[in-house]
Parts: sequence; C-alpha cells; structure tokens
Amino acid sequence: MADPGGTVTVFPLTPERWPDLEALFGPRGACGGCWCMWWRLSRKDFETGKGQSNRAAFHDVVHAGPPPGLLAYVGGAPAGWCALAPRSDYPRLARSRILKPVDGRPVWSVTCFYIRRGRRGRQLSLKLLVAAVRYAASCGAEILEGYPVDPKSGRAADAFVYTGLASTFRRAGFREVARRSETRPIMRLDLSTAR
Repeated sequence: MADPGGTVTVFPLTPERWPDLEALFGPRGACGGCWCMWWRLSRKDFETGKGQSNRAAFHDVVHAGPPPGLLAYVGGAPAGWCALAPRSDYPRLARSRILKPVDGRPVWSVTCFYIRRGRRGRQLSLKLLVAAVRYAASCGAEILEGYPVDPKSGRAADAFVYTGLASTFRRAGFREVARRSETRPIMRLDLSTAR
C-alpha cells in the first residue's frame, strides 16, 4: 500500500497510540468536539459532552479495549482513522429509523472515517476499509456493515461524508442490503470469504 507521500501502514488504536489519535484529531476532536462519540452516546449526552468530555469518554473507551478502530499512518505520521466495532457498541444505530438493523444477524459496524487534510482524495479511506475487513475478520466477526453516503449530485462536502462514500464500500466488495433514505444505503460484506 504505497502512496507518493510515503508508505501507508495501519494499526489498531491501542492505548499506546492515543497520542497519535490526538495529533490526528487536533484540539477540535476531528469535527466539532466529536472525538468519535457520536454513535456511542444519546444526542443529549453527545451535545453536553462536546469537546473535552467526549475526548475523556473516548480516551476511556480506548484504554478499556478492545481497540475501537484503526489508525493509518503515511510516512510514519498519523493520517487517517476508521472506527469499527460490534454494532452493539453503537447504541445510536439501534435508535435510528434509517439505519436500524436489517435483520437479527450479529454484525460489526464501520461508523466513521477521518482523513487529515492534505491526505484526502488519495484512497486512504479505501485502504482503511480494506484493513477494517481484515481486522474484523481476525476478531471473529461474520459480517461487516457500513452506512455510507451516496450523494446524488456530484461531490459532497467532507464534513458530510464522515461515514464514508458508497463508492468506496463498493470498491472494497460491500453490497447494498437496505436503503431507507435516498442517499444512505446500508452495505455489508460477508467476512467468511475474507478469512
């Protein structure tokens, strides 16, 4: 996985790598104080915790383990993030009318990507998603599910595609299994073929 700007490597986010996530996310926690807690909290708790409280909550998630996602490095510097875990770790998904469960099968979910400015548009999300497939399979997951955006009119602003693009998921072998909104498919990959 080479890149003109350096070699791409991907690792699970362990406590030892927390400083790298902080460097990647910056003081705003990637986007408006999120710190990757949007899917893990109720709307009220998320809004109340924006900023340092969400940072502390995600710090606790990382230190409690298992790793809640993957960090990509380009040339040794943190450049991208992909959140993934069993769907049950993301209670907001269960409350979503559009993203509610498709069936009763146990799935893992890819919920978020964050790519450093200057590294966007270079296929780093795809590399992270391919690594997420391998990681989820190694953890015993049977199905990996994503909730990307499928913009109907050209390019969407970066802030609105934090769940990824449907085209990226398709390139990684995912297929659409439900669509309850014009621009939000639910996409899945059977990991029995990825083992």
